[in-house]
Amino acid sequence: MARIKFASDFDKSVLLNNFENRGWIQVGPEDDWNFYWAGVHNIRNVFSVESGFRLQDDQVINHFPNHVELTRKDLMVKNIKRYRKDLEKEASPVSEKDETGRFVHLDFIPQTFMLPADYNLFVEEFRKNPNTTWIMKPCGKARGIGIFLVNKLSQLKKWSRDGKGNSFTPPTAKETYVISKYIDNPLLIGGKKFDLRLYVLVTSFRPLKCYMYRLGFCRFCTVKYNASLNELDNMFVHLTNVSIQKQGDEYNAIHGGKWTTQNLRLFLESTRGKEVSDKLFDEINWLTVHSLKAVAGVVSNDRHCFECYGYDIIIDDNLKPWLIEVNASPSLSATTSSDRIMKYRLISDVINIVIPPGEMPDVRWSKVPDQENLGHFDVLYDEELAAMDQHTQELRTKAGVPSLNVRGFAKDNRRGSQATWK
Repeated sequence: MARIKFASDFDKSVLLNNFENRGWIQVGPEDDWNFYWAGVHNIRNVFSVESGFRLQDDQVINHFPNHVELTRKDLMVKNIKRYRKDLEKEASPVSEKDETGRFVHLDFIPQTFMLPADYNLFVEEFRKNPNTTWIMKPCGKARGIGIFLVNKLSQLKKWSRDGKGNSFTPPTAKETYVISKYIDNPLLIGGKKFDLRLYVLVTSFRPLKCYMYRLGFCRFCTVKYNASLNELDNMFVHLTNVSIQKQGDEYNAIHGGKWTTQNLRLFLESTRGKEVSDKLFDEINWLTVHSLKAVAGVVSNDRHCFECYGYDIIIDDNLKPWLIEVNASPSLSATTSSDRIMKYRLISDVINIVIPPGEMPDVRWSKVPDQENLGHFDVLYDEELAAMDQHTQELRTKAGVPSLNVRGFAKDNRRGSQATWK
C-alpha cells in the first residue's frame, strides 16, 4: 500500500511524532503531499487563483480557505449577529426574545461593537451604563496581545491618537478593534478567574459535521480575581492566556495553571449540583453548534479541508457560558507533560476522523467515521444524519409508530428531548 506523504509548517513534536508513528513520509509544502498541516498564513497561497495550484482527490489540508469568518473577532460577531437576524426573519423558535429584547437561546456573545465603525453606537451604549467595564481587543492578533480594559471614554480618546475632535481615527486601517462588555462576574474557583479551551473539529460546513473533544481544559489566572478599578491594567488578574500567565511570578510549571474539563465538571457537580452542571455543558454544546451554523453559509466549504478550532469560553457566576473567541490555530506547544500527552492524542484523533485508519486520503468519501475511530471526540452535530433521522421520525409519525431518539446530538435539557439544534 502507498504511504501517506505529509507536509507541515510546524516542527511541533505532537504533530511530527503522530505522522512518523504512522509511517508517513515527510515532504515539503511545494511537493506532492497527501496531508498538509499548514499555518494560517499559507492557506491563502494554497487556495489563491494566482498560484494555479489545484488540489487532487488524495489531498487534505487543515484549514478552510476563509476560516477567518469564524476566527477573526470582528467577523465572528458580525456573522452571529446576521445569523440571529436571519432566524428572526424566518420566525424561527430559536430566535425567541424575552421582554427586555434579549435572545433567549442565542444570547451567548457579550455585547460587542467594532471600532472605529461603531464608535457612535458604542458611546451611546456606554453612556446608558457608565459604570460598566469594557474589554478592547485588536481583531487580527492572538495570545492576549494588545488587549486592555476600559471604563472611561477618555481612555478611548487617548488610545485613538487624535482625541481632539469627535472624529475617531484608529492608528491604521489594520488596527480594527472589537470592544465587548467585560464579564465582570466570572465564575471563580479558589478565587481565581479561568476560561475554557475546547477543541472542536469540523470536517464539513455544508452539511455541517462537527465533533467536540472531551479532553478540553480550564486555564487559570495566577493572581486572585479582583474587580476593583485599580486592578484594571493587571493582566495577570484578567487574561487567562498561558502566554501571558507563564510570565507571572505565581505561575506553576507543573500543572501550568490548567485543569481538565472533567475536573471542572466534577467540581461543579459537587458544589452546584448535577442538574445545573449538565445544563451548563448542554449550553456550551448549543452555542458551539450555533456559532458554526452562523458561518456555514459564508465559509468556502472545500471538500479537501478540515479544521480543529480552539474555542474560548468564559463561565459567569450564574453558570452561563459566553463565547469569547475561536482560534484557527490553537497552540500545539505543550506546557506540561500531561498537556503534551493530551495534544498528541488530540492530533491522533483528528487524523483518524479525517482519514480512516489504513487508508489514503480521499475527498470523495462520506465523512462519516466509524464509531471506533472517534477516539476522545463525540459527534456534536451531523446535519446529514439529522435530516435522515427527521425523515424517519416523520414516516414513523405518519404510520403511528412511536418516535426514536435522534442520533448524534448532545442532549439539551432545556427542551427535555434530544436537541435537533434547529
